[in-house]
Amino acid sequence: MIAQQFVNGLMLGGVYVMIAVAFTLAIGVLNFLNFSIPGIFMIAGMVSWAALRSGQHWLFAFGLALCASAIVGLAVYLLTYRPSSDSDPEVPLVSSLGFLVLLENLVVLWLGSDQQSFPALIADFNFRAGSIVVGGAQVLSLVLSLSFVVALSLSLRFTNLGRQVRAIAESRRTASMLGVNVGAVVPRVFVLSAVFTGIGGILFAISYLQVSSTMGENIGFKGISAMIIGGMGNIWGAVAGGLLIGLVEILSTQFLGADFVNIGVYGLLLALLVAKPEGLFGKAAAREKL
Repeated sequence: MIAQQFVNGLMLGGVYVMIAVAFTLAIGVLNFLNFSIPGIFMIAGMVSWAALRSGQHWLFAFGLALCASAIVGLAVYLLTYRPSSDSDPEVPLVSSLGFLVLLENLVVLWLGSDQQSFPALIADFNFRAGSIVVGGAQVLSLVLSLSFVVALSLSLRFTNLGRQVRAIAESRRTASMLGVNVGAVVPRVFVLSAVFTGIGGILFAISYLQVSSTMGENIGFKGISAMIIGGMGNIWGAVAGGLLIGLVEILSTQFLGADFVNIGVYGLLLALLVAKPEGLFGKAAAREKL
């Protein structure tokens, strides 16, 4: 039974990994806590559900959801971050929170506020290993999540764009002096973060077969917690934090009851902040290290 819950926790953690990495990109490069990320997560799930409901092929539905995510991410940059990039850090933060509320209400007007059942793309897609049953969609979700994180990590290290992003994360002024076009790279970071978030929203929908206009809120808070637990600005710390939160959530549900889930997750966050404020893999000066 414990092994089954351990596996379930890792599967759930795979979803938190994607959104935690999206938050980490925003914090690590821009020093900006982008509160619109939960809204983008929801947009990806709801758009893919609406496209599938209208009879579209799943490839088109997921592609449309990722395009919508990228467009919203770019809109957040153009309407919140760029106009207030020279003002106090709280201004774009509050603006992005307003974007989250706006997105949720627009989706409520478009598709309603009820929770919707997401269609299973492959019926009865489960694996058995002895007494352990693992959902195929959840395994696929975890594998894809980790694969995308590996691809992102390699891109940041070995591509020209990745080197530019890392230079901006170290020092925007120095990067500009070295010839990096900061104004061109930052919008790409927003789009990349939004696409990562959108993939997380799609993986959540196909894993747990439900979507709603508020699906991003709870996931968003868990994603922020995962980022902090792993160490802000550390991509692999975000991965560890996401998987750990998934495990704590499932084990809390199993042994303490559903009412104790948030107590377990946020109690862990509080205990870690007291014992190790920089997170599991963070360092005092590692906030801008990607």
